[in-house]
Amino acid sequence: MKVFQTFDHHLRQNLLILFTAALLFWSSMAALLPTLPLYIESVGGSKQEIGMVMGGFAIGLLLFRPMLGRLADQRGRKIILLIGAIVATIAPFGYMAFKSISLLILVRIFHGISVAAFTTGYSALVADLAPGKSRGEIIGYMSLATPIGLAIGPALGGYLLAAAGDKLLFLLAAELAFVALLGIVQMTNTPVQIEMKAEGKDSQFWQLLISPRVRVPSVVMLLVGFSVGTVHIFVSLFIKSTGVDLNVGLFFTAAAISSFAIRVFVGRVSDRLGRGLFITCSIIAYTLASLILWQANSPITFLLAAIAEGSGGGTLISMITTMMADRSLPQERGRIFAISIAGLDLGIAIAAPVFGSVAELVGYRNMFGYGAILTFVALLIFLTQSSKGLLNSLRFSLGRADDAYALNK
Repeated sequence: MKVFQTFDHHLRQNLLILFTAALLFWSSMAALLPTLPLYIESVGGSKQEIGMVMGGFAIGLLLFRPMLGRLADQRGRKIILLIGAIVATIAPFGYMAFKSISLLILVRIFHGISVAAFTTGYSALVADLAPGKSRGEIIGYMSLATPIGLAIGPALGGYLLAAAGDKLLFLLAAELAFVALLGIVQMTNTPVQIEMKAEGKDSQFWQLLISPRVRVPSVVMLLVGFSVGTVHIFVSLFIKSTGVDLNVGLFFTAAAISSFAIRVFVGRVSDRLGRGLFITCSIIAYTLASLILWQANSPITFLLAAIAEGSGGGTLISMITTMMADRSLPQERGRIFAISIAGLDLGIAIAAPVFGSVAELVGYRNMFGYGAILTFVALLIFLTQSSKGLLNSLRFSLGRADDAYALNK
């Protein structure tokens, strides 16, 4: 991490605050991840209703992320981070207060705003601070807060739910987010943000969306989002239905550890070998995870699927973020990130109710088989459409050529 020694004290302090706030934020999110579907089931929710409630989170992401991305470009990144932490602090009280499925859907939609805001502001600010020659390394290191939080949160949430019940779990999630909020309040605008505000210009949403540098990553994220949604929302119920003796929180912890391990070196290596090769490998890992879940019938196979899932997530999201930072200017970066990651949001939003219905018809096991098909389609699209022309796309996606859309800013 010698690259951070080139930063002055002010920037290093902001990065430390950012990292700590992100760690607390994701711990808050993750504490609810394996337990909320079980909680919804306990209040009478069917498989389809569980999917609808959990999918509401992605609806909040999808509806508000474009607006928040524009706000990040116009008003700076800090205000977006504050919005994310405030919503994450309030939302757990909604789960405590309401038992109705319709009201839980509304709470879940509101909760989705937190991730829409926090991830957009966090990714844009880190990309602003990272110089192009070491951008992958810095984004990789800063993204470690996510898998660490995702490792701590589910295990803590699962054991806390079993020992003390859901109310204490919801209070813990709110408290973690509130401490993250206190940290963000201490941040100050960096010179990069101030310059960005002075030079900012407006670009239309659809102009950015249909541009080749954004369109293909968004479609890939959309298809991967289907798989991510099925795993994150339904795997705890699938494990329970099989009768396999495995704490569902350990699935997410194993995925988070895998995600952490892969991020340690992928960002740095991508600065030399390019982003395309690692995005390709990450989509393959997601496909493998769904295939293993399709056949899983023991603790070890579920954990192997978790490792593959974590490897895919740890690589894809950080590499897409880095690639989009390469392809954008500071004054449009918030919107670029919002649009590209919105593909993932839409996939998760659609996956929850759709695959909840599929699970009712064919069961959880076969549902994961369909998820593998969708990620394979995403792989084909990235291999053939990620750059200018078929040949360049193949070369870029296999690490044999530079990104034709990179702006080198």
